[in-house]
Amino acid sequence: MPDMPSDLEVLALTAALHLEDEAYGVTMRDEIRKRTGRSVSVGSLYKAIRRMEAQGWVRTVVGEPTAVRGGRAKKFVRVEAAGRRALLRSIQELESMLDGLDVELNAT
Repeated sequence: MPDMPSDLEVLALTAALHLEDEAYGVTMRDEIRKRTGRSVSVGSLYKAIRRMEAQGWVRTVVGEPTAVRGGRAKKFVRVEAAGRRALLRSIQELESMLDGLDVELNAT
């Protein structure tokens, strides 16, 4: 069975897909926080990006240095076809686990 993305990798993949050409560490972190309320450090996010790059799920592209960032270039994240397949497998697994579950999931 192919490797499955971790929870953080699922969040990172979906954030990158939402952000399209603007996906890099800080914007991905902000997108995750905005959509889930979870706080993720940029460092842990970049570790996840490196793991996903090694899996062939994403590729990174270094942009041009900007004066705003003190001359540092952004490392943009692009989701590859393998990353989309890994994300789909993860979603399908969760849907399979939820199928037939008749327990009320709302916490009160």
